[in-house]
Amino acid sequence: MPVDVRLPEGASTGEGRTREAVARLLMEQGPITAAAVAAELELSAAAVRRHLDALIVDGEAEAREAPRRGPRGRGRPARQYLLTDAGRARFGHGYDELAVAALQYLAEHGGEAAVRGFARTRVDALLASGAQQVAAAPRPDAKAEALAALLTARGYAAQARESRTGVQLCQHHCPVAHVAAAFPELCEAETQAFAALLGTHVQRLATIARGDSACTTHVPLDAPDFQRLHEPTTTVRREDA
Repeated sequence: MPVDVRLPEGASTGEGRTREAVARLLMEQGPITAAAVAAELELSAAAVRRHLDALIVDGEAEAREAPRRGPRGRGRPARQYLLTDAGRARFGHGYDELAVAALQYLAEHGGEAAVRGFARTRVDALLASGAQQVAAAPRPDAKAEALAALLTARGYAAQARESRTGVQLCQHHCPVAHVAAAFPELCEAETQAFAALLGTHVQRLATIARGDSACTTHVPLDAPDFQRLHEPTTTVRREDA
């Protein structure tokens, strides 16, 4: 049953609240004309068009010409509005729950080996397009920087930070963090793929899936110039068992 999106009498009519109501109506009844939105929400036509224009600018809505019924009259054809995929995302989705359920099914019917195989296949596909650039980088620190750039392009907001004992590869976002919290095999496969790409042992120090603020991977550097400039004075924290 459609949710009543009209603003309660006397309630706050701030810009954000009104835009949310407009967007929800587009989701539930779109394609819909601006006049119909104004009538449903009891708003002025000017106010509705302002919010519709803002949603379009943000990529959350789109407009299309309304289908004609009978001969075309004078004036511009009516336009109808509906949400884009980005607009629907503001109301949430069940992708994480679906992914967890799918992996649980895979684990029950294929065992842990099937889950690990899926995790390896996923991360290999994620990094495949930039693997050659990472491998071709001339120095270990350059390889880590190339890997950070590749991860950023995949939505992980990554950067390589120099430390006393090597490089810290930090991922400030993880699109699959909620799924990885239930299935750490995803993080393990990612760490193994990093080691293979960089050609050295790496150590995962923190993960967003475990509640940390970033996924942090320690990459030791064997370059002589780096070792002369940074004598190790600290011990890398071991990952919790």
